[in-house]
Order: sequence, then structure tokens, then C-alpha cells
Amino acid sequence: MIPLFNEAAVVGDVIRQARTVFPHVVAVDDGSRDQSVHEAQKAGALVVRHPLNLGQGAALQTGITYVLTRTDARYIVTFDADGQHSPQDALAMVKKADRDNIAIVLGSRFLEGPAQVGWLKRLVLRTAAKVASHSTGMKLSDAHNGLRVLRRDAAAMIDIHQNRMAHASEIVRQLGNSQLPWCEYPVHIKYTQYSKAKGQSLWNSVNILVDLVFS
Repeated sequence: MIPLFNEAAVVGDVIRQARTVFPHVVAVDDGSRDQSVHEAQKAGALVVRHPLNLGQGAALQTGITYVLTRTDARYIVTFDADGQHSPQDALAMVKKADRDNIAIVLGSRFLEGPAQVGWLKRLVLRTAAKVASHSTGMKLSDAHNGLRVLRRDAAAMIDIHQNRMAHASEIVRQLGNSQLPWCEYPVHIKYTQYSKAKGQSLWNSVNILVDLVFS
């Protein structure tokens, strides 16, 4: 399940690559003003649309609700639209969940040594993980990774009200309160020229800091 906002340049390739592993892709378009919907549909995704931009948290909640009410899927994989996540990592996480009867598998870019992120974002993500670990009892190394595998019963526990960056902390809190079995899994984030050109790393760091202060 892919939340989507103004990613027409890359989302078609992201979905096509994802569908080599996961044939069923739901993209939630969060009021894009470009050709994102067209590219997602052309690549084979089922697209659910928000008429206005509501934020990634709202898009994730819409996608989770759609899957739970319209399908009998056993697992939901949340996957970013910008090309930074690996379908092979996602598949390994689903296999881990299925093999070990784990309800929640959270991707972490820090389990196998330093990730290729700037010092500011690394510091912010480490701080966010410590705050999340303290508030939830889940000892996390990476609390703001969009690659997650949620078993159906875990997905049903999620009720997102924070639409923007604070949704990541909200999801972790709700999953921690569920008392369902969980683990982190090492994943590899591909920092592309596209994402760097958008200034994503810096802005995400700023947004996460705001999240930590006000969430």
C-alpha cells in the first residue's frame, strides 16, 4: 500500500518494481496535482483518491481502511512512493512475519551499521527512536521508517489522527499498545538523486523535530 503525492516522475517505476513481488498494489493519491494517478494506474495499481491533500497520515489510514474493508489480505506492506524502499526487503519482512508468527515487522536502516544519511537526520532519527522506545516500551532503532509489514489484526489496531509527520509516532504508539508480537528488520534505503533534489532529507529532519516537540 503506497501513499502518493506528486510523484509522477517515479511512481510508475516504483509500482512496476513492487508488482514483480507483490501483484496487488493499492496507491492512495493524496490530492496530487501532477500525473501521479495516471502513472500509478498505468503501472497496474488500484488507486484510491483524496480530492484534497490531507497528509501522509491520512493517506495511510485511507489505505489501511480500504484493504481491511475491501479485501481479505492477511498482510499490509506500507511502502513509500519515491523509490527509496526495496521490494525484496519488503518480501523478506513478510516471510519473517509469516514464518515466525509476528504481527508487526518494522523496517530499520540502522540494524546493519550506519546508514547513508546526513549527520543531522541521523541524530534526529536516533532521538526519535529513543523517544518512541521510552513511550511505547518497544526498543526501536528506527521509528520513522515507512517500510512496515502489518498483519491484519495489527492493521486493525491503527486509527491515525495525525495527518502529517506526527503520524509515524502515533502508529508506533498504537502498535506498542496492541501487545502483539513485533520485531525490527534490517532494510536498505536508496537515497536517489530524485529524493535529494526534492530536499527530502533536510525537510524530513525538520518535520521529525517538530513531531518530537508537539506530538
